[in-house]
Amino acid sequence: MILWYAIAVIALALVAAVLCLVAALRKRVPDDITMGATLLIALLLIAQIIISIAAPFSGNHATGDPLEFWMYLIVALLLPLGAGFWALLDRTRWANLVLSVVHFAVAVMTYRMLVIWG
Repeated sequence: MILWYAIAVIALALVAAVLCLVAALRKRVPDDITMGATLLIALLLIAQIIISIAAPFSGNHATGDPLEFWMYLIVALLLPLGAGFWALLDRTRWANLVLSVVHFAVAVMTYRMLVIWG
């Protein structure tokens, strides 16, 4: 796992969480901004999967349990995908609150993956 990339994912997930929380507090429905932030986090996690597959070939091996790392990564990817799909179906302000919680969870899970990796 690349340290600067993990920090970038954590920072952007926290920014997305605050953005979605502000939208929920303003009683707004999911829009292009909150859904775009969710899509960005999902794309960053897909890139993390590619990085995690390639990293051991370059000598950057995980020091922790690889199964635990991969389970965190797969669930972290499924969270914004599932919440984003649900937000498309449930067009209420509560969907933004769910997106905010999901982004915060992705930030925490990415930090945990960083700890597991090395």
